Amino acid sequence: MPEILYEDNHLIAVNKSSSDLSQGDKSGDTSLDTEVKLYLASRYNKPGDVFLGVVHRLDRPVSGVILYARTSKALARMNEMFRLYQVKKTYLAIVKKHPPENMAKITHFLKRNEKQNKTYAFDKEVKGSKEASLTYSIAGRSDSYYLLEIELHTGRHHQIRAQLAAIGCPVKGDLKYGFSRSNEDGGISLVAKRIEFIHPIKKENIVITAPFPKGDLWKVFNYE
Repeated sequence: MPEILYEDNHLIAVNKSSSDLSQGDKSGDTSLDTEVKLYLASRYNKPGDVFLGVVHRLDRPVSGVILYARTSKALARMNEMFRLYQVKKTYLAIVKKHPPENMAKITHFLKRNEKQNKTYAFDKEVKGSKEASLTYSIAGRSDSYYLLEIELHTGRHHQIRAQLAAIGCPVKGDLKYGFSRSNEDGGISLVAKRIEFIHPIKKENIVITAPFPKGDLWKVFNYE
């Protein structure tokens, strides 16, 4: 069972590793939501199938905060908040190349290729594309890499990966989007660091933060 970052009667957030599936797929591998269900069933001695709603997903090679709903009411309200972009999501990414600016908001039109499971970024709208935007800033640097802090303004398929690749800064380890070699653990250097929202039931401001990743490369950035 992964590290629990937040838990109450309505929601549960865990720290996803880069090898975990957010939700079951055709691979047949055990998914994170299944593990969380087993944890809840054991902890609260619940017979039968435990309800757990998938509020959002992280790509398999991405790590960090992932949130699930424990009740149907919480799920419906969180889904609406995500639809209306009322959830603030902050990510960290390691890239090789200095981005065009130290801080910028970038906007692209993204089009997903289902067969390739890949998203392409265009500067202008094309048929079947959706507008996507994010803000990045340089949060640290090493001799060879840069640490970017990213705030998502939309939630498109592979959005950060596609948009950073479009500005010449693919995420470290992300072969699909043009990085030269893979990471040793098979993941990519992209972390869902923080999520902030108004609790769907309690109406309190909730901030959930994942621990800073371990590893020699991450350590050099001294990110706070």
